[in-house]
Amino acid sequence: MKKIDPDILDRAKIWLTDVFDAQSRKEVQALIDHKPEELMDAFYKDLEFGTGGLRGIMGVGTNRMNKYTVGMATQGLADYVLRSFPDLDQPAVAIAHDCRNNSDFFTEITAEVLSANGIKVFVFDALRPTPLLSYAVRKLECQAGIVITASHNPVEYNGYKVYWDDGGQLVPPHDKNVIAEVQKTSVQDIQFGRRDELITTLDASFDDIYIREIKTLSLSPQSIDKQKDMRIVFTPIHGSTVRIVPEALKAFGFEAVYNVPEQDVVDGNFPTVESPNPEEKAAFTMALQRAREVDADLVMATDPDGDRVGVAVKDNKGEYILLNGNQCATLLTYYVLEQMKQQKLLKGNEYIVKTIVTTDLLAEIAAAYDVECVDVLTGFKYIAEKMRLREGEKRFLCGGEESYGFLVGDFVRDKDAVITCCMVAEAAAWARQNNMSLYDLLIRIYTEYALYAETLMSVTRKGMQGAAEIREMMDKFRKEPPAGIDGKTIARIIDYQAGIDRDLYMNEEFPVDLPKSNVLQFILEDGTKISMRPSGTEPKIKYYFGCRSELDKAGNYEKKRKGLLDQIERIKKDLQLI
Repeated sequence: MKKIDPDILDRAKIWLTDVFDAQSRKEVQALIDHKPEELMDAFYKDLEFGTGGLRGIMGVGTNRMNKYTVGMATQGLADYVLRSFPDLDQPAVAIAHDCRNNSDFFTEITAEVLSANGIKVFVFDALRPTPLLSYAVRKLECQAGIVITASHNPVEYNGYKVYWDDGGQLVPPHDKNVIAEVQKTSVQDIQFGRRDELITTLDASFDDIYIREIKTLSLSPQSIDKQKDMRIVFTPIHGSTVRIVPEALKAFGFEAVYNVPEQDVVDGNFPTVESPNPEEKAAFTMALQRAREVDADLVMATDPDGDRVGVAVKDNKGEYILLNGNQCATLLTYYVLEQMKQQKLLKGNEYIVKTIVTTDLLAEIAAAYDVECVDVLTGFKYIAEKMRLREGEKRFLCGGEESYGFLVGDFVRDKDAVITCCMVAEAAAWARQNNMSLYDLLIRIYTEYALYAETLMSVTRKGMQGAAEIREMMDKFRKEPPAGIDGKTIARIIDYQAGIDRDLYMNEEFPVDLPKSNVLQFILEDGTKISMRPSGTEPKIKYYFGCRSELDKAGNYEKKRKGLLDQIERIKKDLQLI
């Protein structure tokens, strides 16, 4: 049996004291007696806020999601909210949760601790998508918001995402300040003791307000009216959009929305899929089967907390293909800007936002419409931050990230699968009205601008040892960058952690005008971009590859795209990733 690190054992033994409930003490003792490796992973560190907040495996331990880690996080947040808004008689916090196991339990703990601290709480009566929480924070003039979710992580995970009064996830300095409060909070400091008079339940009538506001985003209602019979298959993959997306599509005017009955069942075990991640083809298996049965024009799937959307469309052979996040963002950005131009709604003060690992095609499209494109770090919270900083000065139109998150309009401050589903469906209706499919429209965009091919590769390294291995991978690329990749010279190296953009041709260095972040990018002489970063929410290091080529005519699309994808595979081999 593996020997337990003494320091970790001391951390674990604290959980054997009377401060913790009997069941927790029993589970910790069992880990000490029989599962030393599991014990070490459960106690070697405290859960930390990353790009998605607090997220981890459920169970006992300081590195786990449980009553006490959630309680300490909530107590720390409560202390920070009360200190940050001293002039308010009654600060307020909104809470939502998804379908995951224990999400309702963690919601109850969170509401209990907040109300015990004298904070007014708005809590939804059942599961709701994450963007609705973002909307509620602003609509109800709350000082903060919380969503209990682990997005599309494996079944054993849950999480705790915190939002500030602008409706966006925590960014500096609030994220670090909340962490500091949580770190100095002990289990003994947690104020348990629910105050029912401070807790207000939000029911379906609030959803109706949100849907009515979403409908104001419609840019081509006449196309929907003429294509209202367009067949759409939608699945929430057992998650929180099960009711609200179909209702929103109906409000937009779509009359032929088909569900996947087996996946309408709310279940945190996600019994019909290996992973509830709409980025993965396997998650679409049942939806595509349903689409073939009804001959659907469009297939959409959301992740459990309802902020990401995967989209499938028919190609020119009548086969369903999955669009990646960059392609979906490309279609929506083009659609929004083209419609606004046609309707003379562009006034010259508009902008869009994308992350540094999202396709640069969005910047090309924006430039063609004289719309500014702003780059931010990975994580939609930085898009929300940009919206807050520019509020009242410039108009946000839309923004997205390659990881299947997109937003149109500014009344929500996070990626929104409900809005995205409606706008994708509307873009498909508009394309159909103009004798195109979304697939045709995408190729038309490529021929008008340039063909981009992007892929993502994730390498998982779990636990304490895995975190060390990921650090070593990043260190090696920083200290020993390759001289060339795929026979091409590296023209620039952008190190966002050092804040330096190095031009290797000119032998010059320039500052990076973004906050420091553990991201490294290699830009090759032909414009190919290779990015790498540790995930902030999962035990992974992510590699992003993007290649660009001119596309002279639609008929050459498949051949050209294959050439770019082959180029990416050669790059992976050169970097010894495969």
